[in-house]
Amino acid sequence: MKGIPGRNIRGLPIGSRLNCVDNTGAKEVQIIMVPKIKGTHRRYPSAGIGDRVFVSVKKGTVEMRRQIFNAVIVRQKRPFRRPNGVMVQFEDNAAVIVTPTGEMKGSMIKGPVALEAAERWPKIAAAASMIV
Repeated sequence: MKGIPGRNIRGLPIGSRLNCVDNTGAKEVQIIMVPKIKGTHRRYPSAGIGDRVFVSVKKGTVEMRRQIFNAVIVRQKRPFRRPNGVMVQFEDNAAVIVTPTGEMKGSMIKGPVALEAAERWPKIAAAASMIV
């Protein structure tokens, strides 16, 4: 896992609901924990593009619901600035379910994936149909 150059604007606090854009059977997930975040007193931990989070499946198949998985955020609605000065914003918040080692659980990703997430997670970049 590589670092992200520039500022990683974290637009998804704990409790945010995201679309699950892989073919594992989950449709909607909720962030329950962001590991390796050293926060401030009374401030919600939050995550941004390319971050690994722990999620709970809220909508999906019966086998997937009410289970906890690792996920990587591939899109966020909150605008963020790239090192070349371009502001990037997606139309939804989306995540992909992964294993604890970083391998994808599904085999395909629907929709675009942010360049920052693709550079940081090579297995996600290989399965992505479009990298923006």
